[in-house]
Amino acid sequence: MSQLKTIHTIYFIGIGGIGMSAIARYFLSKGAAVSGYDKTPTVLTNQLEKEGIAIHYTDDITLAPKQPDVVVYTPAIPKDHQELNYFMQQGFPVMKRSDILQWITEHAFNICIAGTHGKTTVTSMVAHLLRHSGYGCNAFLGGISANYQTNFWSHERNVVVVEADEYDRSFLKLSPNIEVITSMDPDHLDIYGTAEEVENAFVQFSGKLKPGGTIVAKYGLSRAADLQATHLFTYDHQNPKADVYVKDLQVLDGSYHFTVQGPHWSITNLVLHMGGLHNIDNMIAAITVAKQLDIADDQIVAAVADYKGVRRRFEYALKTDAHVLIDDYAHHPDELKALISGVRSIFPDRPLTLVFQPHLFSRTKDQAAGFSATLDLADEVILLPIYPARELPMEGVSSDMLLHPMQLAKKQVLDKTAFLDWVNTNRPSLLVMAGAGDIDTLVNPAKDILMQQHS
Repeated sequence: MSQLKTIHTIYFIGIGGIGMSAIARYFLSKGAAVSGYDKTPTVLTNQLEKEGIAIHYTDDITLAPKQPDVVVYTPAIPKDHQELNYFMQQGFPVMKRSDILQWITEHAFNICIAGTHGKTTVTSMVAHLLRHSGYGCNAFLGGISANYQTNFWSHERNVVVVEADEYDRSFLKLSPNIEVITSMDPDHLDIYGTAEEVENAFVQFSGKLKPGGTIVAKYGLSRAADLQATHLFTYDHQNPKADVYVKDLQVLDGSYHFTVQGPHWSITNLVLHMGGLHNIDNMIAAITVAKQLDIADDQIVAAVADYKGVRRRFEYALKTDAHVLIDDYAHHPDELKALISGVRSIFPDRPLTLVFQPHLFSRTKDQAAGFSATLDLADEVILLPIYPARELPMEGVSSDMLLHPMQLAKKQVLDKTAFLDWVNTNRPSLLVMAGAGDIDTLVNPAKDILMQQHS
C-alpha cells in the first residue's frame, strides 16, 4: 500500500483491455492523473474518456505524460512498441497489470476468483452480492457488470474482489483470504506446456492463501486433495456429495428457482434470472462466499434475484416469441458445452444454431478434438475464421480443422459478411453466438436482421 500512495501520475499502455481499464478506474477513484494508449477506440475507451481519462491511439511518445510515477502495460503489447521501449530505456518504473494488483491486494481482505472458465461471472456475482447487500467491496471485474455498467467500483471497506487470472501465472502474485476455484482444465498451453503444469499452478495458487483462509472449490477437481486451506468447501449444483448443492430446481418463465443446501445451512426461494445451468454453479459458489462473510440470507436472496449478469456471458441480445439471440464469451470446449446445455435447459424445443469464432491458433490446435465433439451438440453450426488476438497464423490451423471431424450434417465455415447474409435468409429461431474475439461486433447486425419483418 505504501507504493500506491506515491502514485500521482499513472500511464497505461493498452488501457482499453478489460483488466487494465478496471485498474485505471481504481487510480482515477483515488485522485491520480490517469492517461493511456490503445490501438483503436472502443465503447470502453470512449467511456473512460468521458470519465476524465486522456487516451490517444497513436504509438507516439510525445503524446504520453513526461514524468509518470508508474507505467503499466499488458503482455498483449508488441515487443517493438515505441512508447513501452522508451519508458523502459529511460528507467521509469514499468509494471505489468498483475504487479499493480499485487500492490493493491497486499494489505486488503481479498476474495480472489480463479479458474480456466467461469471466473468473470463468479467475480461479478460475488461483487454484486457484497454491493447489493450493503457489505461493500472494491471490485475488479473481467467483464462489464450489467447491473452497474462498469468493471470497477470502490468502497471504503478494505475488501477487494478480484479475478485471479492464470494466464502468465499472474494469480500467483495475489494474497487471498478467500479463494474460489471454478476449474483447472487445460488452457494457455502456450504458457504452461502441459495440462499437469496448469493444475500445478492452481495448487500453487492455493498455497498463496493467507493463514486461516478459505477455499470454495468446484466438486470433483482433479487436484482437490492437494489444495492447501484451513477451510475448504466444495460446490456442485447437482451433486449432493458436495458441501454446497442445489435442491428443488425448477425452470419457470426462463428463470431458475431453487434451494441451496450447505453444511448446517440452507437458503430457500432463490431465483436466478440468467440462463445456463453452469450459472447456477457459479451463483452457489458466490453464495458460499457470502455465507463466509455472514451476509444475511434474506439479503442474499434479494441480491440473487436482482443479478443481471455480465455483458457477453449468456447475454440475451434478443428474446421474443419468434427469435432468441444469445451472446456469450465461451471460447473453450468445456465453456461451449456448458453454454449449449444451459441453452437446451431453457429452450428444449427450439433447434439450436451455434455460431462460433475460434480464439487463438494455439488453442484451436491444442483443443481441436474437444471443440469438434462439443460443436456436434448443437443442431447446426457456423464457424467463423479464427480470431488471432496476439498470435501469428500457424500452418495448417484454421476453422476447417474443427469442421471436418464433426459428425453434424448442418455445418459450414463462413466469413462475417456471408454469415449475416445467412441470418437474413434463414432467420433462425434460436441463435447462439460464442467466442472471445470480435464476434460481438456481429451481434447487433444479426439482431437487427432478426427484428425485421420478413415478407
